[in-house]
Amino acid sequence: MQPLQKRAQELKSMIVEAYDHLQISAKAEELAQIDVQLADSSIWNDNERAQMLSKQSASLRAQIEPWQSLRTQISDIVELLAMNDASMNAECETQLESLEKEFITRKKDLLFQGEYDTHDAILRLSAGVGGTDAQDWCEMLERMYLRWGEKQGFKTEVIERSPGEEAGIKSATIAVAGPYAYGKLQAEHGVHRLVRLSPFNSDNLRQTSFALVEVLPEIEAPDEVVIDDKDLKIDVYRSGGKGGQSVNTTDSAVRITHLPTGIVVAIQNERSQLQNKETAMKILRGKLAQMLVEQHTEQLSDLQAGESASWGAQIRNYVLHPYTMVKDTRTKHENRDAQAVLDGQIDGFIEAYLEQKMS
Repeated sequence: MQPLQKRAQELKSMIVEAYDHLQISAKAEELAQIDVQLADSSIWNDNERAQMLSKQSASLRAQIEPWQSLRTQISDIVELLAMNDASMNAECETQLESLEKEFITRKKDLLFQGEYDTHDAILRLSAGVGGTDAQDWCEMLERMYLRWGEKQGFKTEVIERSPGEEAGIKSATIAVAGPYAYGKLQAEHGVHRLVRLSPFNSDNLRQTSFALVEVLPEIEAPDEVVIDDKDLKIDVYRSGGKGGQSVNTTDSAVRITHLPTGIVVAIQNERSQLQNKETAMKILRGKLAQMLVEQHTEQLSDLQAGESASWGAQIRNYVLHPYTMVKDTRTKHENRDAQAVLDGQIDGFIEAYLEQKMS
Protein backbone atom coordinates (compact mmCIF):
# COMPACT_ATOMS: atom_id res chain seq x y z
CA MET A 1 0.00 0.00 0.00
CA GLN A 2 1.29 3.45 -0.93
CA PRO A 3 2.06 5.89 1.94
CA LEU A 4 -0.76 8.22 0.85
CA GLN A 5 -3.25 5.35 0.76
CA LYS A 6 -2.09 4.20 4.19
CA ARG A 7 -2.58 7.70 5.64
CA ALA A 8 -6.07 7.87 4.18
CA GLN A 9 -7.01 4.42 5.52
CA GLU A 10 -5.69 5.28 8.99
CA LEU A 11 -7.65 8.53 9.03
CA LYS A 12 -10.78 6.74 7.86
CA SER A 13 -10.43 4.19 10.67
CA MET A 14 -10.08 6.96 13.28
CA ILE A 15 -13.08 8.86 11.89
CA VAL A 16 -15.25 5.73 11.82
CA GLU A 17 -14.21 4.88 15.40
CA ALA A 18 -15.05 8.38 16.60
CA TYR A 19 -18.31 8.33 14.60
CA ASP A 20 -19.38 5.16 16.40
CA HIS A 21 -18.17 6.34 19.81
CA LEU A 22 -20.20 9.54 19.48
CA GLN A 23 -23.26 7.51 18.41
CA ILE A 24 -23.78 9.70 15.35
CA SER A 25 -26.06 7.14 13.67
CA ALA A 26 -28.36 6.99 16.72
CA LYS A 27 -28.40 10.78 16.92
CA ALA A 28 -29.26 10.96 13.20
CA GLU A 29 -32.25 8.68 13.80
CA GLU A 30 -33.35 10.87 16.72
CA LEU A 31 -33.01 13.97 14.52
CA ALA A 32 -35.10 12.36 11.76
CA GLN A 33 -37.89 11.61 14.25
CA ILE A 34 -37.85 15.19 15.55
CA ASP A 35 -37.90 16.61 12.03
CA VAL A 36 -40.95 14.48 11.21
CA GLN A 37 -42.75 16.00 14.19
CA LEU A 38 -41.71 19.52 13.18
CA ALA A 39 -42.98 18.92 9.64
CA ASP A 40 -46.48 18.40 11.05
CA SER A 41 -48.07 21.85 11.17
CA SER A 42 -50.21 20.87 14.17
CA ILE A 43 -47.10 20.80 16.37
CA TRP A 44 -47.23 24.61 16.44
CA ASN A 45 -50.51 24.45 18.33
CA ASP A 46 -48.23 23.81 21.31
CA ASN A 47 -45.73 26.61 20.78
CA GLU A 48 -43.57 25.73 23.81
CA ARG A 49 -43.12 22.12 22.67
CA ALA A 50 -42.47 23.21 19.07
CA GLN A 51 -39.74 25.60 20.18
CA MET A 52 -38.17 22.93 22.39
CA LEU A 53 -38.11 20.47 19.46
CA SER A 54 -36.66 23.14 17.17
CA LYS A 55 -33.80 23.73 19.60
CA GLN A 56 -33.17 19.99 19.92
CA SER A 57 -33.15 19.69 16.14
CA ALA A 58 -30.61 22.50 15.75
CA SER A 59 -28.40 21.06 18.50
CA LEU A 60 -28.41 17.54 17.04
CA ARG A 61 -27.76 18.83 13.53
CA ALA A 62 -24.70 20.75 14.75
CA GLN A 63 -23.34 17.55 16.35
CA ILE A 64 -24.13 15.23 13.42
CA GLU A 65 -23.46 17.02 10.14
CA PRO A 66 -19.72 17.72 10.58
CA TRP A 67 -19.05 14.04 11.27
CA GLN A 68 -21.25 12.85 8.42
CA SER A 69 -19.34 15.18 6.10
CA LEU A 70 -15.97 13.94 7.40
CA ARG A 71 -16.92 10.29 6.92
CA THR A 72 -18.24 10.88 3.40
CA GLN A 73 -15.20 12.89 2.30
CA ILE A 74 -12.61 10.42 3.65
CA SER A 75 -14.47 7.50 2.03
CA ASP A 76 -14.38 9.32 -1.31
CA ILE A 77 -10.63 9.93 -1.00
CA VAL A 78 -9.95 6.29 -0.09
CA GLU A 79 -11.90 5.16 -3.16
CA LEU A 80 -10.04 7.57 -5.45
CA LEU A 81 -6.65 6.46 -4.15
CA ALA A 82 -7.61 2.82 -4.64
CA MET A 83 -7.87 3.53 -8.38
CA ASN A 84 -4.08 4.09 -8.42
CA ASP A 85 -4.37 7.09 -10.72
CA ALA A 86 -1.12 8.99 -10.10
CA SER A 87 -2.53 12.14 -11.69
CA MET A 88 -5.03 12.45 -8.82
CA ASN A 89 -2.54 12.01 -5.99
CA ALA A 90 -1.65 15.69 -5.56
CA GLU A 91 -5.31 16.72 -5.30
CA CYS A 92 -6.09 13.83 -2.93
CA GLU A 93 -3.14 14.72 -0.70
CA THR A 94 -4.33 18.34 -0.42
CA GLN A 95 -7.83 17.17 0.52
CA LEU A 96 -6.42 14.62 2.95
CA GLU A 97 -4.33 17.25 4.75
CA SER A 98 -7.45 19.39 5.10
CA LEU A 99 -9.43 16.49 6.55
CA GLU A 100 -6.62 15.59 8.95
CA LYS A 101 -6.66 19.14 10.34
CA GLU A 102 -10.45 19.10 10.64
CA PHE A 103 -10.37 15.74 12.41
CA ILE A 104 -7.90 17.11 14.99
CA THR A 105 -10.43 19.85 15.75
CA ARG A 106 -13.50 17.63 15.63
CA LYS A 107 -12.10 14.81 17.76
CA LYS A 108 -12.37 17.16 20.76
CA ASP A 109 -16.05 16.17 20.68
CA LEU A 110 -14.88 12.88 22.22
CA LEU A 111 -14.15 14.78 25.43
CA PHE A 112 -17.87 15.37 25.95
CA GLN A 113 -19.27 12.21 27.48
CA GLY A 114 -21.34 13.62 30.37
CA GLU A 115 -25.11 13.27 30.52
CA TYR A 116 -25.73 16.97 29.89
CA ASP A 117 -22.62 17.86 27.86
CA THR A 118 -24.61 18.38 24.65
CA HIS A 119 -27.00 20.82 26.36
CA ASP A 120 -26.95 24.58 26.19
CA ALA A 121 -25.71 26.27 29.36
CA ILE A 122 -26.75 28.82 31.94
CA LEU A 123 -24.04 30.87 33.67
CA ARG A 124 -24.76 32.45 37.04
CA LEU A 125 -22.13 34.99 38.14
CA SER A 126 -22.06 36.38 41.71
CA ALA A 127 -19.71 38.95 43.22
CA GLY A 128 -18.04 37.77 46.42
CA VAL A 129 -15.71 39.25 48.99
CA GLY A 130 -14.11 42.50 47.88
CA GLY A 131 -16.85 45.15 47.78
CA THR A 132 -16.83 47.37 44.69
CA ASP A 133 -13.72 45.62 43.39
CA ALA A 134 -15.51 42.26 43.51
CA GLN A 135 -18.51 43.70 41.69
CA ASP A 136 -16.22 45.13 39.03
CA TRP A 137 -14.50 41.72 38.81
CA CYS A 138 -17.88 40.05 38.35
CA GLU A 139 -18.60 42.39 35.42
CA MET A 140 -15.16 41.62 33.93
CA LEU A 141 -16.04 37.91 34.00
CA GLU A 142 -19.39 38.64 32.40
CA ARG A 143 -17.56 40.40 29.55
CA MET A 144 -15.05 37.53 29.29
CA TYR A 145 -17.77 34.91 28.82
CA LEU A 146 -19.74 37.05 26.38
CA ARG A 147 -16.56 37.54 24.33
CA TRP A 148 -15.83 33.80 24.48
CA GLY A 149 -19.35 33.01 23.30
CA GLU A 150 -18.95 35.45 20.41
CA LYS A 151 -15.65 33.81 19.37
CA GLN A 152 -17.36 30.39 19.45
CA GLY A 153 -20.24 31.60 17.30
CA PHE A 154 -22.62 30.84 20.17
CA LYS A 155 -25.79 32.73 20.97
CA THR A 156 -25.60 34.50 24.34
CA GLU A 157 -28.33 36.34 26.22
CA VAL A 158 -28.11 38.14 29.56
CA ILE A 159 -31.37 37.09 31.21
CA GLU A 160 -30.83 38.63 34.65
CA ARG A 161 -28.44 41.36 35.82
CA SER A 162 -28.13 43.22 39.11
CA PRO A 163 -25.85 46.31 38.93
CA GLY A 164 -23.57 47.33 41.79
CA GLU A 165 -24.04 50.54 43.74
CA GLU A 166 -20.84 52.22 42.52
CA ALA A 167 -19.56 50.03 39.68
CA GLY A 168 -19.74 46.55 38.24
CA ILE A 169 -22.50 44.05 38.95
CA LYS A 170 -23.64 42.07 41.96
CA SER A 171 -24.82 39.19 39.79
CA ALA A 172 -25.72 38.17 36.27
CA THR A 173 -27.34 35.19 34.59
CA ILE A 174 -26.37 34.39 31.00
CA ALA A 175 -27.92 31.81 28.66
CA VAL A 176 -25.37 30.31 26.25
CA ALA A 177 -26.59 28.31 23.25
CA GLY A 178 -24.29 26.32 20.96
CA PRO A 179 -22.85 22.84 20.35
CA TYR A 180 -21.58 21.33 23.63
CA ALA A 181 -22.05 24.66 25.43
CA TYR A 182 -22.46 23.02 28.85
CA GLY A 183 -19.77 20.43 28.11
CA LYS A 184 -17.27 23.21 27.47
CA LEU A 185 -18.31 25.68 30.14
CA GLN A 186 -18.41 23.16 33.00
CA ALA A 187 -14.66 23.84 33.32
CA GLU A 188 -15.56 27.33 34.58
CA HIS A 189 -17.70 26.19 37.53
CA GLY A 190 -16.25 27.50 40.77
CA VAL A 191 -14.63 30.51 42.43
CA HIS A 192 -12.45 32.85 40.35
CA ARG A 193 -9.88 35.05 42.18
CA LEU A 194 -8.47 38.34 40.92
CA VAL A 195 -5.35 40.11 42.24
CA ARG A 196 -4.67 43.64 40.97
CA LEU A 197 -4.07 47.27 41.92
CA SER A 198 -7.51 48.56 42.83
CA PRO A 199 -8.88 51.31 40.57
CA PHE A 200 -11.37 52.12 43.36
CA ASN A 201 -8.81 52.75 46.10
CA SER A 202 -7.28 56.21 46.42
CA ASP A 203 -4.01 54.67 47.62
CA ASN A 204 -3.99 52.31 44.59
CA LEU A 205 -3.35 49.33 46.86
CA ARG A 206 -3.27 45.72 45.74
CA GLN A 207 -6.71 44.15 46.10
CA THR A 208 -7.89 40.54 46.03
CA SER A 209 -11.44 39.98 44.79
CA PHE A 210 -13.60 36.89 44.36
CA ALA A 211 -16.51 35.93 42.13
CA LEU A 212 -18.50 32.72 41.91
CA VAL A 213 -19.29 31.20 38.51
CA GLU A 214 -22.00 28.55 38.46
CA VAL A 215 -22.45 26.58 35.24
CA LEU A 216 -25.79 24.82 34.80
CA PRO A 217 -27.11 22.68 31.95
CA GLU A 218 -30.18 24.20 30.33
CA ILE A 219 -33.00 21.71 30.81
CA GLU A 220 -35.69 22.40 28.22
CA ALA A 221 -37.80 19.28 28.81
CA PRO A 222 -39.37 19.27 32.31
CA ASP A 223 -39.38 15.47 32.32
CA GLU A 224 -35.55 15.44 32.34
CA VAL A 225 -35.60 16.78 35.91
CA VAL A 226 -39.03 16.22 37.47
CA ILE A 227 -39.72 18.56 40.39
CA ASP A 228 -42.60 17.89 42.78
CA ASP A 229 -44.83 20.97 43.14
CA LYS A 230 -45.05 20.45 46.92
CA ASP A 231 -41.27 21.00 47.11
CA LEU A 232 -41.62 24.54 45.73
CA LYS A 233 -42.38 27.84 47.46
CA ILE A 234 -43.27 30.48 44.86
CA ASP A 235 -43.41 34.19 45.75
CA VAL A 236 -44.36 37.02 43.42
CA TYR A 237 -43.45 40.64 44.05
CA ARG A 238 -43.08 44.00 42.34
CA SER A 239 -40.12 44.12 40.00
CA GLY A 240 -37.49 46.81 40.23
CA GLY A 241 -35.65 45.77 37.09
CA LYS A 242 -35.63 46.86 33.48
CA GLY A 243 -38.64 46.63 31.20
CA GLY A 244 -40.32 50.01 31.38
CA GLN A 245 -42.99 51.48 33.58
CA SER A 246 -45.26 48.43 33.72
CA VAL A 247 -42.51 46.32 35.25
CA ASN A 248 -42.54 48.51 38.32
CA THR A 249 -46.34 48.62 38.70
CA THR A 250 -47.21 44.91 38.53
CA ASP A 251 -46.22 41.89 40.61
CA SER A 252 -44.28 40.32 37.74
CA ALA A 253 -41.11 39.26 39.57
CA VAL A 254 -40.94 35.63 40.70
CA ARG A 255 -38.89 33.97 43.45
CA ILE A 256 -38.88 30.19 43.59
CA THR A 257 -37.46 28.30 46.55
CA HIS A 258 -36.75 24.58 46.31
CA LEU A 259 -37.49 23.58 49.90
CA PRO A 260 -35.47 20.32 50.15
CA THR A 261 -32.21 21.94 49.00
CA GLY A 262 -32.82 25.57 49.89
CA ILE A 263 -31.99 26.75 46.35
CA VAL A 264 -33.53 30.14 45.56
CA VAL A 265 -33.98 31.50 42.03
CA ALA A 266 -35.39 34.99 41.49
CA ILE A 267 -36.19 36.45 38.07
CA GLN A 268 -37.66 39.86 37.35
CA ASN A 269 -36.46 40.83 33.86
CA GLU A 270 -39.62 40.11 31.90
CA ARG A 271 -42.91 42.00 32.03
CA SER A 272 -44.84 38.75 32.31
CA GLN A 273 -45.02 36.86 35.59
CA LEU A 274 -45.47 33.66 33.56
CA GLN A 275 -42.28 34.30 31.54
CA ASN A 276 -40.32 35.01 34.70
CA LYS A 277 -41.64 31.81 36.30
CA GLU A 278 -40.68 29.73 33.24
CA THR A 279 -37.17 31.20 33.24
CA ALA A 280 -36.78 30.63 36.99
CA MET A 281 -37.94 27.00 36.64
CA LYS A 282 -35.50 26.43 33.79
CA ILE A 283 -32.64 27.72 35.96
CA LEU A 284 -33.82 25.66 38.95
CA ARG A 285 -33.95 22.47 36.85
CA GLY A 286 -30.44 23.21 35.61
CA LYS A 287 -29.14 23.79 39.14
CA LEU A 288 -30.67 20.53 40.37
CA ALA A 289 -29.28 18.64 37.36
CA GLN A 290 -25.82 20.07 38.05
CA MET A 291 -26.10 19.03 41.72
CA LEU A 292 -27.14 15.49 40.73
CA VAL A 293 -23.93 15.20 38.70
CA GLU A 294 -21.82 16.86 41.38
CA GLN A 295 -23.14 14.64 44.19
CA HIS A 296 -23.11 11.47 42.05
CA THR A 297 -26.74 10.63 42.69
CA GLU A 298 -29.74 9.99 40.43
CA GLN A 299 -32.69 11.03 42.61
CA LEU A 300 -33.59 14.56 43.72
CA SER A 301 -34.60 13.08 47.08
CA ASP A 302 -30.98 12.00 47.62
CA LEU A 303 -29.55 15.50 47.17
CA GLN A 304 -27.86 16.99 50.20
CA ALA A 305 -28.72 20.64 50.87
CA GLY A 306 -25.71 22.93 50.79
CA GLU A 307 -23.40 20.36 49.22
CA SER A 308 -22.83 22.29 46.02
CA ALA A 309 -19.63 23.98 44.93
CA SER A 310 -19.88 27.53 46.23
CA TRP A 311 -17.45 29.69 48.17
CA GLY A 312 -14.77 27.09 48.66
CA ALA A 313 -11.24 27.17 47.29
CA GLN A 314 -10.81 29.06 44.03
CA ILE A 315 -10.41 27.15 40.76
CA ARG A 316 -8.46 29.87 38.95
CA ASN A 317 -6.24 32.81 39.84
CA TYR A 318 -6.03 35.91 37.66
CA VAL A 319 -3.00 38.00 38.67
CA LEU A 320 -2.59 41.45 37.11
CA HIS A 321 -0.03 42.80 39.62
CA PRO A 322 2.91 42.60 40.34
CA TYR A 323 3.09 40.31 37.29
CA THR A 324 0.46 39.04 34.87
CA MET A 325 -0.65 35.41 34.78
CA VAL A 326 -3.82 33.36 34.80
CA LYS A 327 -3.39 29.90 36.32
CA ASP A 328 -5.88 27.11 36.93
CA THR A 329 -5.42 25.52 40.35
CA ARG A 330 -6.78 22.13 39.19
CA THR A 331 -4.92 21.51 35.93
CA LYS A 332 -1.98 23.92 36.48
CA HIS A 333 -2.63 25.23 32.96
CA GLU A 334 -1.49 28.85 32.73
CA ASN A 335 -1.44 31.78 30.34
CA ARG A 336 0.77 34.82 30.90
CA ASP A 337 -1.33 36.94 28.54
CA ALA A 338 -3.96 37.81 31.11
CA GLN A 339 -5.59 40.42 28.89
CA ALA A 340 -6.15 37.84 26.13
CA VAL A 341 -7.84 35.56 28.67
CA LEU A 342 -10.06 38.39 29.88
CA ASP A 343 -10.90 39.04 26.22
CA GLY A 344 -12.38 35.53 26.01
CA GLN A 345 -9.43 33.29 25.12
CA ILE A 346 -10.20 30.55 27.64
CA ASP A 347 -10.17 27.49 25.35
CA GLY A 348 -6.79 26.35 26.69
CA PHE A 349 -8.19 26.18 30.22
CA ILE A 350 -11.32 24.38 29.02
CA GLU A 351 -9.39 21.75 27.06
CA ALA A 352 -6.91 21.15 29.88
CA TYR A 353 -9.79 20.56 32.29
CA LEU A 354 -11.62 18.20 29.94
CA GLU A 355 -8.46 16.19 29.18
CA GLN A 356 -7.69 15.85 32.89
CA LYS A 357 -11.27 14.77 33.53
CA MET A 358 -11.03 12.06 30.85
CA SER A 359 -7.65 10.73 32.01
